[in-house]
Amino acid sequence: MSKKTADFFDGYAHDFNAIYGGDNGVFAGLINRLFRKSMRLRYQKTIEGCQPAGRKTALDIGCGPGHYGIVLAKQGLQSYTGIDFAPGMIALAEKSAHESDVADICRFIVGDFMAQEFDESFDYIIAMGFFDYIAEPREVIDKALKFTRMKAFFSFPASGGILAWQRTLRYKSRCDLFLYSRNDLEKLFAGCGDVSIEKIARDYFVTVIK
Repeated sequence: MSKKTADFFDGYAHDFNAIYGGDNGVFAGLINRLFRKSMRLRYQKTIEGCQPAGRKTALDIGCGPGHYGIVLAKQGLQSYTGIDFAPGMIALAEKSAHESDVADICRFIVGDFMAQEFDESFDYIIAMGFFDYIAEPREVIDKALKFTRMKAFFSFPASGGILAWQRTLRYKSRCDLFLYSRNDLEKLFAGCGDVSIEKIARDYFVTVIK
């Protein structure tokens, strides 16, 4: 991820958190339910996919404000590690974990996933809304799968259509943005094992089962 993208999301942290409802609950508000459908769907599918959560571990790449991990921690997750480039995102995540009484289960790291050393593997690995901004996705996927024990969940923004065109224009001056077709993803995940690719609204949701 480029410094330009990391700086953008650091400054965008509070507004991004509001998309999930902030203090009012996940995906609160009619506008978000209507126009952030892919974010809601990938959130729901990831939480469902990380079941059972009890006595399991998870790593969240590009964790943002930590919504996935906090919900899973409340569901019995043994430990959750979230990593993000943006200090502003991590500050929000730590605050939310404390307020939700799951700070003892959640660990947050400001840093680059590719540069970070891990001394353990994880039952679940999550990378939602992360590959939108990654120029070389295969090396990230390979590292993520290296540390996956059970399942890994990835999202990719779909190319083509008015939503992709609109998003490209909106993000052009803010940060890098990379879009994918199903064919792109089939090539990207070739040889990665048991892979499913599902179109959800303006995203693709990819599950890899080890």
